[in-house]
Amino acid sequence: MKLYAFLTGPDDTAFCKRVTEKLNNGWELYGNPTMTFDGTRVIAGQAVTKEAAGEFHQEIDLKKM
Repeated sequence: MKLYAFLTGPDDTAFCKRVTEKLNNGWELYGNPTMTFDGTRVIAGQAVTKEAAGEFHQEIDLKKM
């Protein structure tokens, strides 16, 4: 099955570390990053995907994958 996650957060070191953690756990970048401004700070977003064994079900915890 293919898993999908969209990470969002302030464009800071913590966001970059979350994306880096996913990449180091077998996830791949999907598309270009996005950025917007919420009036106070820049918010970044990045989609990631991962091939995994098994079949999809609603109880899958994407944070543990």
